[in-house]
Amino acid sequence: MCLILIAVETRPELPLFVAANRDEYYKRPAEKAGFWKDSPQILGGKDMKAGGSWLGITRDGRIAAVTNFRDPSSKITNSPSRGMLVRDFLLGKDEPEDYLSGLEERADEFNGYNIVVGVRQRLFWYSNRGGPKRFLGPGIYGISNHLIDTPWPKVEKLKQAFSRLLSKGAPIEKEVVFDLLHDRSTAEDSLLPDTGVELEWERALSAVFIESPDYGTRSSTFLTLDAADNLEFTERSYNPRGRNGPDSHFELALSQPGETPEEPRQFS
Repeated sequence: MCLILIAVETRPELPLFVAANRDEYYKRPAEKAGFWKDSPQILGGKDMKAGGSWLGITRDGRIAAVTNFRDPSSKITNSPSRGMLVRDFLLGKDEPEDYLSGLEERADEFNGYNIVVGVRQRLFWYSNRGGPKRFLGPGIYGISNHLIDTPWPKVEKLKQAFSRLLSKGAPIEKEVVFDLLHDRSTAEDSLLPDTGVELEWERALSAVFIESPDYGTRSSTFLTLDAADNLEFTERSYNPRGRNGPDSHFELALSQPGETPEEPRQFS
């Protein structure tokens, strides 16, 4: 996952809004978003190589998402998959702060990452390349492949676009969000960050929606949680030839502790 936009309590009727793009090599196998067969409380995509995820939520509102921190010079060979950090939080019972405290103690085990974990709209961020953990109060946040709210052009562009969208007060149109996440325009060279990759690759990676023969945006995710704890989750997937089949779309009411979760409504 390489780009996440999170809006927390920006509107009373919409405590949580998430829009995200996952960028990955096309050859890395993954399952589209759904409830996991081996862990049916988890809704999200699944990395079939290591078994983790880039973004997921449980039936009772535990949510987690991860992005890589781009720094080729510090790469650790054979480090654990960062997607397992998402999986472990979703399967666990730890409070978000406690889970991130545990990650701080293991920071050197992993290649660079940003992770957001929480329960419903009570979210926390941490990076093993620039912690400490941080509570995400009301506001709009952008995360790409550097620290949270680093003003990379695509991060600033999306934050401004979603700020305008949310300020209108109208229902959030899913197709408008997907259009914003499908922006292929690249940044001017003078605005590009220097993350240690070649200039041509830095240009390609500056787009909201990335395209290249071997690597690109594999999926886009739209997630909303309303004031009554009703969740809407849609994933749109892509391959090198374009859109890859129908959307994976789910609607359900999140359960409270001790409640029996309702059966989700799937439209795909």
